[in-house]
Amino acid sequence: MLVYKVVEIGTVTEDAIEETLNSMTVKGWHFDGLQFAMRESSKRPAMAFALFTREIEDAEGKV
Repeated sequence: MLVYKVVEIGTVTEDAIEETLNSMTVKGWHFDGLQFAMRESSKRPAMAFALFTREIEDAEGKV
């Protein structure tokens, strides 16, 4: 069964994004995408959401 994980990144910097990606992939999650939330008054994103997936076994032991 495919499960999803969404991680909010409150401070959108290169280091914060790298830290999130590296820490989650070490835990077995696969990077699926990155979405940015923008402010109208700024060109910089206010926050970002990193999306991850991974396969787990269901109650019957099926992946």
